[in-house]
Amino acid sequence: MSKVAESEPQQPDSTHRAGRNGAAMLLPQPVLSADATCLGRASAATIGELSHDRSSARWWLDTALRSTWRGAKRLMPDALFLWLSHRRHVGRFPNLSAPETFNEFILHRCLHPAPRWSTLADKLAVREFVKERIGEAHLIPLIAVPEVFTRAVFDSLPDAFVMKTNHGCGYVKIVEAKRQTSFEELNSLAQKWLSEDFYRASRERHYRPIRPQLYFEQLLLDEAGRIPPDLKMNMFGYDADGPIIYAGIVSDRFGTPHGDVFDARWNRVDLSIGHYVQSKVPPPPPPHWDEIVRLATRLADGLGYVRVDLFVPDGKVFFGELTFTPGAGVFPFYPDRYDYEWGRLLQNMTERDRRTVRNDYK
Repeated sequence: MSKVAESEPQQPDSTHRAGRNGAAMLLPQPVLSADATCLGRASAATIGELSHDRSSARWWLDTALRSTWRGAKRLMPDALFLWLSHRRHVGRFPNLSAPETFNEFILHRCLHPAPRWSTLADKLAVREFVKERIGEAHLIPLIAVPEVFTRAVFDSLPDAFVMKTNHGCGYVKIVEAKRQTSFEELNSLAQKWLSEDFYRASRERHYRPIRPQLYFEQLLLDEAGRIPPDLKMNMFGYDADGPIIYAGIVSDRFGTPHGDVFDARWNRVDLSIGHYVQSKVPPPPPPHWDEIVRLATRLADGLGYVRVDLFVPDGKVFFGELTFTPGAGVFPFYPDRYDYEWGRLLQNMTERDRRTVRNDYK
């Protein structure tokens, strides 16, 4: 490739942009003489070096703090770990004794789980519950549940599949073409997953009794060959108008993900949760939205607050998982007021359930 001749230095533009909190202002720049320009360049170089040094110092400090946190958190009691994690991610210290926000209630659930949550959070054991509640047709077909992952198991897998484990979140490997991976690669990943104690990572205590198990599922694709969106149904019970639902839909989860939140009537809520950016154009409701609501409500019945995750390709509905402590109580809301609004919804639902139980025993 031939070398492109370097152009003459451009005169600085007469204006430059400066901003604060996203607002831009136009500020005039002074006209510089040649000597001043040279001095300015030297000063700029010096400032650049100082900025680089400061950036490097900040990087080393951040790295040291993260390393210290990773080492210290292994020794922390669960309550202290969650208290500090909430401060790091949400920006305030939580009230664990008298929760008010949604995240605070989730922290309380992490520390005081209901006994049946362990079975229902186990992605293999929960299949029997789903089969009884809404039918086997809504379960993603299993390909294999090996006690030991061997090359013979790998060879028996179809060309496309999903590898998962049952004992936590994030243990998902999508394989769209088996020739692009290998037994060695998948086995290394599987052994890493199986050796991890998900409870220790997040202190969600109901995950502690779950025995890690590797399994393989059919890869769900829509008619266009795309992975369907992940629909996360936050179920808050009922009011006079019907079910109270906030549905988060994650589009292009394994590409450039976007997250949008809708109410039970598919009105988009001006809410971002965690790191997902809202779509510029809200996705339309699934054509079988009423059936999705019916199935999610059936699954959630009697469980208190729960997030029901579903996949909905081409008019079908497949179960994903039940989550009782989403985000482990450290998932920031934008704007923050929804943390309080969802906290009130969860508290109201809990109080309604308690009144129902008391009435049943009268």
